[in-house]
Amino acid sequence: MILETKRLFLRELEQADFDSLCKILKDEETMYAYEGAFDDAEAQEWMDRQFARYETYGFGLWAAVLKESWEMIGQCGLTMQPWKDKELLEIGYLFQRQYWHKGYAVEAAKACKEYAFETLGADEVCSIIRDTNVASRNVAIRNGMVAIDTGTKHYKGVDMPHYCYVVRKHGA
Repeated sequence: MILETKRLFLRELEQADFDSLCKILKDEETMYAYEGAFDDAEAQEWMDRQFARYETYGFGLWAAVLKESWEMIGQCGLTMQPWKDKELLEIGYLFQRQYWHKGYAVEAAKACKEYAFETLGADEVCSIIRDTNVASRNVAIRNGMVAIDTGTKHYKGVDMPHYCYVVRKHGA
């Protein structure tokens, strides 16, 4: 276990989590910000990318596990993300649709923010969010972040406007 919140445990993904991860990545509505659902190969590639991040950085997107049932209901964690001409430490989150609007993403994202500041010693952390993803933008705002920049990411042949939300460590 990496982190614990009131209702969640955050831990590294394991290959055994593939089916739970697919409940997120293969859902069209959940993955609209990525231009649609993933297939099995894309889901495995996503998982493998997290394993590589754990090896390289010691962090990545973690499994968000509901304490009451031990079910993996989402992912939340920290990744290094390209933004324009630099790499930024980002808090990312994806949850199964049935768990949306229950505060899990905010709860997990706040824990990741504290982990970035207290454990990793970061001075700031961001969330890079597609402009149409209002729910994720609201999570960033509830995590104390402010949109400071805009840019365009290119994915699946589509130009996608994004906002870069940032929060700085107090005193940094």
